[in-house]
Amino acid sequence: MKTDVFALRHIGPRESDIPQMLKTVGVDSLDQLIYETIPDDIRLKSELDLPEALSENEFLTHIHKLADRNKVFKSYIGLGYHESFTPSVIKRNILENPGWYTAYTPYQAEIAQGRLEALLNFQTMVCDLTGMELANASLLDESTAAAEAMTMLYDVRSRDQKKNKVNKFFVSEEILPQTLSLLQTRATPLDIELVVGNHEEFGFGDDFYGAILQYPGKYGQVHDYCGFISKAKESDIKIAMAADILSLAALTSPGELGADVVVGTTQRFGIPLGYGGPHAAYFATKEAYKRNIPGRIIGLTKDTNGNPALRMALQTREQHIKRDKATSNICTAQVLLAVMAGMYAVYHGPKGIEYIAGKVHSSATTLADALEKLGYYQANTAYFDTITLKADAAKIKPIAEKQEINFLYIDENTVSVALNEATSVADINAIIAVFAEAAGKDAISITELKELKAIPAGMERRTPYLENEVFNSYHSETELMRYIKKLERKDLALNHSMISLGSCTMKLNAASEMLPLSWAQWGNIHPFVPLDQAEGYQEVLKNLEHQLNVITGFAGTSLQPNSGAQGEFAGLMVIRAYHQSRGDLERNICLIPASAHGTNPASAVMAGMKVVVTKTDENGNIDVEDVREKAVQYKDNLAALMVTYPSTHGVFESSIREITRIIHENGGQVYMDGANMNAQVGLTNPATIGADVCHLNLHKTFAIPHGGGGPGVGPICVAEHLVPFLPSNPVVGTGGENAISAISAAPWGSSLACLISYGYISMLGADGLLDSTIFAILNANYIKNRLDGHFDVLYTGERGRAAHEMIVDCRPFKKNGIEVIDIAKRLMDYGFHAPTVSFPVGGTIMIEPTESESLQELDRFCDAMISIRKEIDAATAEDPNNVLKNAPHTLAMLTADSWEFPYSREKAAYPLDYIADNKFWPTVRRADDAYGDRNLICTCAPIEAYAEA
Repeated sequence: MKTDVFALRHIGPRESDIPQMLKTVGVDSLDQLIYETIPDDIRLKSELDLPEALSENEFLTHIHKLADRNKVFKSYIGLGYHESFTPSVIKRNILENPGWYTAYTPYQAEIAQGRLEALLNFQTMVCDLTGMELANASLLDESTAAAEAMTMLYDVRSRDQKKNKVNKFFVSEEILPQTLSLLQTRATPLDIELVVGNHEEFGFGDDFYGAILQYPGKYGQVHDYCGFISKAKESDIKIAMAADILSLAALTSPGELGADVVVGTTQRFGIPLGYGGPHAAYFATKEAYKRNIPGRIIGLTKDTNGNPALRMALQTREQHIKRDKATSNICTAQVLLAVMAGMYAVYHGPKGIEYIAGKVHSSATTLADALEKLGYYQANTAYFDTITLKADAAKIKPIAEKQEINFLYIDENTVSVALNEATSVADINAIIAVFAEAAGKDAISITELKELKAIPAGMERRTPYLENEVFNSYHSETELMRYIKKLERKDLALNHSMISLGSCTMKLNAASEMLPLSWAQWGNIHPFVPLDQAEGYQEVLKNLEHQLNVITGFAGTSLQPNSGAQGEFAGLMVIRAYHQSRGDLERNICLIPASAHGTNPASAVMAGMKVVVTKTDENGNIDVEDVREKAVQYKDNLAALMVTYPSTHGVFESSIREITRIIHENGGQVYMDGANMNAQVGLTNPATIGADVCHLNLHKTFAIPHGGGGPGVGPICVAEHLVPFLPSNPVVGTGGENAISAISAAPWGSSLACLISYGYISMLGADGLLDSTIFAILNANYIKNRLDGHFDVLYTGERGRAAHEMIVDCRPFKKNGIEVIDIAKRLMDYGFHAPTVSFPVGGTIMIEPTESESLQELDRFCDAMISIRKEIDAATAEDPNNVLKNAPHTLAMLTADSWEFPYSREKAAYPLDYIADNKFWPTVRRADDAYGDRNLICTCAPIEAYAEA
């Protein structure tokens, strides 16, 4: 074996396994399998034009050299981003630990209790600091969260406001510039009218439904918003506040001020700057809005034995269930980063957070005092960490950059300095020296921080926070390390076994792809630094854009969307802008096949489009004649078709080029959902099938780990005519010449995570990418054929092949009293996470093994499924006391004194021999979702509160 070929490490099956696998599939060669799977008219005629693959060592040397081209200055730019210390115990045991970063969204609650507890900690932390009743388990970034607040408050307008079509939303001019841009992006298609102004001069009237305030303001001023909020309430105007979470340890909480929604980022709770992300945003509100809050909520319920269990609450709000009427998208989360931020609060506790906030504030007041003594005027009358100085920016900037320091230059006479957790006394002296040199004076030397205050007594925080036991128990590294490990042991991740989730592509996240994320040259770069300080990042991002252009066949890429859902929205907004540039203002109809991803209709509605669903035929394929009929019917208003390819049913539909041609002939554009791109790379591409734009899930096809449900990156790739409309950023120029406004807060979205996909593509090269796709298809068809005769596959291609995934029909087992959920729970006893359940067809499972799984692991999974099928056959509807209905089986059950089940303990826990060698124990029995939704507890409440509920 060539030990320096990365593809041989990434791809699971060995060369010696291929003959056996081909025999099981029923083909003579891999070429025959691909011929029988993918229509010939969409096959690429040449290989991908990419550089030769790098070995892992070559890549790490290459990425080191690029890292050295990033200049890690001390950045005091602020604008929502601040350097923070990631505690080493959290970096090593969470960020660098595949037990945490390879886990999937916790739909299977019984084998996700660890990360669910970590997210409950996060929610509790957010509620405590914001003074609100309910928080979700993270959103993508502060600006996205602000946009969600605006739309949520729009949805919950009073009956009179809706009747009178009240649609104005006031935005304080203190808002962060990137947030304003995102508000504009989201407001325009929904006909929300933004009014930007000075909150002190705002005229309260009945034509506004809501307002958003920044706390502290974008340049550091802390405003007393009490009077504004009181007047707003009198006019039935609801208030959102974008609040710096660290400042809330020192300032009166927004909840006490009367806010209805509080949003922000938790980046400064131990998360690297990473040139813009990924970072976990927070969203907190009142319990009255629990049905409207976006994102996932972790809540407490009970299991079959009545013991406490955690799970995702109120899931019926989600897009894959409610489609265009959804109030939540489960994909818009940053779980791994939320876990880290929550652990930061656990590690430091209330006294530690108070100390850090106090040190930051004292650093700012000490600096302000010194600079005022040098003759500089400091404009902020009240502030937490940011001072704004009247100074000659043209004189300050070159001196500062020579000392490797970045400030925010507001205008030619105003400089802002935002201090942070990492600011030392030596750093303060370096800042003073810059301003002293610019003033032609001797620097003042500081030896210690002064006990000065710049927060008025009436604005100081008086209420306690982080009082729960979890925030007061693990303050030594030993204790936190053990707590993290305790939670990790409760979670099944890819480091234990295959996670065969259809539509989600849980492949290897290679260590060499992940290592650079911990390096300071990548982690400590502020997203708004001058481009010449981020030359390493710029080369990675430009190279990755080029790689994705080659792979998709398109002309341009934007890396800004930081989730697949954001990519869908961005693609549709680009299509919308294209139509408007041609004067086609009336094009607002979006055709969506009934088989499409559940997120598609909601994204279309967000983009201001009307959804028209097209039929599927009896084989699960798109009904071409229905598409033609509706395209012609709506030809004057047709904006787009959203199509997933290969289909959500796991099939390469041969009619795809005819379908895209019909749309183009009737004036529409074709958006391809790239969720299933893992079956395309190197074999076909979106441009070849006739699409105009696609989004890609870099956390699926391109190896960014799911991290328990985020980080994600969802870039869009577009044809030549759509390049001018790629999204912009108000601080750092990005996008095309007719760019739409921002999709995410940072110019290149979650730049740090893009290093992973860049490594993945660079180390595989054209041949490795092609082989990965071929083996993804081989592995899927191997499972399909091994399960043949035991389970029915619902849909296949014209030659009987699956693409990279397949839908297994479990509905016939109802006659035995067995539901698909019983199979999912029983798989836990066999050491496997269930495949995707009841999507896109109720009562089915969708299996996708990916190319990274070995023949041995595929066989273990198939053996488990076949064993479960025998258990199904033995079950009867009349007697539900069976091994499937009682699954999963916990260690507590197996070790209890009594055993009241009609099967043995061995059958419950060790139904196959391989399990004994590597047993995974679910820590709770089956969670009761309905009970938890009726008795909603979403913070670390004491056990008494649970008992009362």
